[in-house]
Amino acid sequence: MSDVEKALATQLQNIQNKTDKSLDQLKKLIAGSGLSKHGEIRDMLKRDLGLGHGDANTLAHVVRAPAEPSGADPLDEIYSGTKAHLRPIHDALMKQIEKFGEFEVAPKKGYVSLRRKKQFAMIGPATQTRFEVGLNMKDVAATERLAAMPSKGMCDYKVKLTDAGEVDAELIDWLRTAFEAAG
Repeated sequence: MSDVEKALATQLQNIQNKTDKSLDQLKKLIAGSGLSKHGEIRDMLKRDLGLGHGDANTLAHVVRAPAEPSGADPLDEIYSGTKAHLRPIHDALMKQIEKFGEFEVAPKKGYVSLRRKKQFAMIGPATQTRFEVGLNMKDVAATERLAAMPSKGMCDYKVKLTDAGEVDAELIDWLRTAFEAAG
């Protein structure tokens, strides 16, 4: 089982613990709601079960996703086709971030969420030619490279990359700041 699969399994177990419902019970609850759109299901889970956005989003994805063959790596889907050449950026980032300490890796449909007590970064391909690192941290001055994002968004800052060589000390320092702030 890959680290990504382990992280997803841990997140799903945590959701079951928080809601005091098995995954089968949660699936039946969602099926019984009559909702079919991802956003509607996510919002219902947040409202009715008190789940946070990330947990509700993941659960909605898992329940709505077609059955995946055993052993499939979600990263292979994220970095497939015209985005495959961006995988070395992901790998270079993860190699550095893993040195910080323990954190959760939660793959989503088109990116990977990195969490401690809360999400500190989102990494993944933004387009066929560009990779983005979203960072959650406060009181850091924006620069030309570290773009501030609108408030109430998923991330406070964004850094755009096109090559693994751009994973440098400056970016790693920002990631470490976000990691430490996430508790």
